[in-house]
Amino acid sequence: MSLQGARKATLRDVSRLAGVSRMTVTRALVRPDQVLPATRARVQRAVAQLGYLPDRAAGGLASRRSGFVGLVLPTLANGNFAALAEGLTEGLRKPGYELLIGYTTYSVAEEERQIRTILSRRPEALVLAAAPHSDIARRLLAHAAPPVIEIAELPEQPIGRAIGFSNYAVGFDAARFLIGLGHRRLAALGPARSLDRFDTRGEARLRGFADALREAGLACDLIRADGEIPLSFEHGARSMAALLDDAPDVTAVFAISDLSAVGALMECRRRTIDVPGRLSLMGFGDFDISRQMVPPLSTIGVDFRGLGQGAAAMILDLLHGVPGGDTKIDVGFKVIPRGTTRTNGDRHG
Repeated sequence: MSLQGARKATLRDVSRLAGVSRMTVTRALVRPDQVLPATRARVQRAVAQLGYLPDRAAGGLASRRSGFVGLVLPTLANGNFAALAEGLTEGLRKPGYELLIGYTTYSVAEEERQIRTILSRRPEALVLAAAPHSDIARRLLAHAAPPVIEIAELPEQPIGRAIGFSNYAVGFDAARFLIGLGHRRLAALGPARSLDRFDTRGEARLRGFADALREAGLACDLIRADGEIPLSFEHGARSMAALLDDAPDVTAVFAISDLSAVGALMECRRRTIDVPGRLSLMGFGDFDISRQMVPPLSTIGVDFRGLGQGAAAMILDLLHGVPGGDTKIDVGFKVIPRGTTRTNGDRHG
């Protein structure tokens, strides 16, 4: 018999082969933690032997549960958001939830479309990057009413709950760190806004950086917002080239992402500018590549995997009716000095 002609295995087939009831099979597939390990193993062997595929749509209609959580990210080309998704998946998989991921490329209109699409599938909960969501998006969320978790920022009035850190404080502390090394001519690199696409978290880092400079009585004229979103190595190289052409006296640069910072470091290499001897450079994100650069990149790190796991714990508390719980959780961040920063008094070259 051809594969196309083969009969599709059913729930009844699995229950007969495993020697358990159909309800037990369903529970083993959807709520495995509620089934004895030996029983669960028999069900899994039967499923594998028969090639059984559960009908998630029909199961959702019967139980009024979809079994999945939606995640809408600004981009997938960012290691931190990937780590966040992994942490969220790890936290949800054992209780039996799956993750459905969409991304917006920082577009307000695309976020609305992604939210509408995911809500039409009736998610158990929805996780969004914290941002000034459009009125349409907020109305969609209010009418659908799933639990909403905002991530990677701490909005003053979250839609539901929030877990993240202060991007403003990231920028402020980056400037304070560089000022503490004796730098007085500082710059920051971030992306420009377009009509529909913008990175509010990156903009908050630039605002924090500028305020720290003002507090120290330093000029803010070298804070740059140019280039397209999402950030890239190319963005950092182009922005650093323009900065060095306009302000050859700059001694320290903060890029709002390690991606831009690595590109900026490569531009310095092309110009034979000694980093950190002539110029100190730091980023944000603590990406893998940042640790492998020569010299390794000074940066600011956040535990994004732990952030995802924390978001999963929030979701499970809400879905299981656990009382209490914080509306906002600050996971914090840490400044990580490495080889691209040094005391300005040691400058040479």
